[in-house]
Amino acid sequence: MSLHSHFVTDRRRFGLTADALVEHAARVARGGVSTIQIRERDLSDRELVALVRRVIDAVRGTPTAILVNDRVDVAIAAGAAGVHLRADSVPGRRVRAIAPAPFVIGRSVHDLAEVDAAVAEDVYDYLLFGTVFPSAGKPPDHRAAGLDALREACRRSTVPVIAIGGIDASRVPLVADAGAAGFAAIGMFR
Repeated sequence: MSLHSHFVTDRRRFGLTADALVEHAARVARGGVSTIQIRERDLSDRELVALVRRVIDAVRGTPTAILVNDRVDVAIAAGAAGVHLRADSVPGRRVRAIAPAPFVIGRSVHDLAEVDAAVAEDVYDYLLFGTVFPSAGKPPDHRAAGLDALREACRRSTVPVIAIGGIDASRVPLVADAGAAGFAAIGMFR
């Protein structure tokens, strides 16, 4: 079974310009990444729509889907494949009611209660569970959920679970063994 792979963007973390990010997105798409989740929180609405459109154009001809982090309006305006909602974002059913078909909707979940609530909503295409391992993108005291919690999240979920947090090539088999349908990472795709 081939795992689904999410590249989550963070150009500021790596000192990339928008142009460099677009080039990088094209490169990882050609390399086989399944999804690019654009998470550029500092951009204005106009800048974000423009960036998403540029990334969509850059990956055209590959099977890579482009999602926008937490901005349904931007995802729809730019023609993205869908949206990834934070755990504290609007309910997925509200997004499903306004989104064009087909439209991918994913949600971040951090614990089993959030997994159960998302499953009960019955509108998500996937859940992004983490932080599984300690991550360079989180403060040193940030609690990692661990593989046992990931395993239980996968068991409880009726939709694919994507693991995030501290994922590198050596940990991909561990998350697969725990039942994850895929993994998401920022630094792994540099």
